[in-house]
Amino acid sequence: MIAVKAPQNYLNEAGLINRLGDYVAPIARDRVMIITSPRAWQATQESVAQSFSAHGIHYEPSFLSGECTRATIAAFSARAVDTGVQLIIGIGGGKVLDTAKGVAESCGQLPLITVPTVAATCAAWSPISVLYTEAGGHLNSMPLQRTPEWVLVDSEILVQTPVRYLKSGIVDALAKWYEFEPYLRGEDDSLSLALKAQAAKLAVVVFEQWAAQAIADNQDHQVTPAFIRVVDAVIALAGMANSMRDDVARIGVAHAVHNSMTYHPDLHGFLHGELVGFGLVVQSFLDEGHTQDQEHLLALLTSFSTPLTLRQLGVIDSLEQKIQHIALGVKISPAIAARLPFALNTARIEQALRQTAALDHPGSAQKIITAADTRWCNTTPGVVS
Repeated sequence: MIAVKAPQNYLNEAGLINRLGDYVAPIARDRVMIITSPRAWQATQESVAQSFSAHGIHYEPSFLSGECTRATIAAFSARAVDTGVQLIIGIGGGKVLDTAKGVAESCGQLPLITVPTVAATCAAWSPISVLYTEAGGHLNSMPLQRTPEWVLVDSEILVQTPVRYLKSGIVDALAKWYEFEPYLRGEDDSLSLALKAQAAKLAVVVFEQWAAQAIADNQDHQVTPAFIRVVDAVIALAGMANSMRDDVARIGVAHAVHNSMTYHPDLHGFLHGELVGFGLVVQSFLDEGHTQDQEHLLALLTSFSTPLTLRQLGVIDSLEQKIQHIALGVKISPAIAARLPFALNTARIEQALRQTAALDHPGSAQKIITAADTRWCNTTPGVVS
């Protein structure tokens, strides 16, 4: 059995926010709930108001102030039911979009439109809502039975955002291939995994060809074909890789490391993709038999300014305690771990976390760079401010 849950339509155009009403009006003109954040609304409010006014669309913005939690989704859902909302629109980053998806699902699978304002994850497309605790710790995911009617991507909005978001989104999408590939080596020959891996691999090819140019274009605030291709890979290709499922549970090791790290408040200043990128470093040390692949991966992560070590993540004191706590928090069932071609237990994860410290040594980053494809290496590793 294969289930494919993807949006009904995807569109990426510069200036699309100015025509949002064109896509909303055929679905609902009254009682439209917009779930957004203060920053995202500031960037889009004027365009949305003008477009909706031209179509006679009545709407009310609701603001997410914290995490995407079950309680938050329940509160928004109660408000939506009380006011007879006909359509949910999410305008913002990943937490906003996950909340909007969760509300639409909880309100009897209402129609939904997602409008990402950063290219930092595939949340606009992905058929789940990722749930967190009030304190920001990863909890679990809510599967969606109804996917968005439209994913509307305004590349002009995205290109105005700090390049850190695009780099984070690239790494999050890049992780899909590196997380799926070990299962392929573990003799998992399911069609679902093969399709997921093909979508993920295509994203890697796009990044190899266009990411460096797209990053430069983002820094120059110029929408170009390279920028559009990379944004499509971050949102649509990575989202497609997450859209195909079967009866076999699989979890990405890097994302499992990320999930554990979300329970450490001192790491909350990092973006999702940055922590996932560090999780990929940990996975590369777990997967000891692929040294050449590790060199290329680390060169890619370096070029996207990904923190490679706990020290680069700002962890200086109580390092050993932090390693133990992160390792204990990595939740992968023995049945899933058995499908991987390398050992995966708490002791081995602790060891891999310690091994990342080797990348702090003087000259280690340069050694990685020269050992792999140097065309990627135009930045230095460390925390992106």
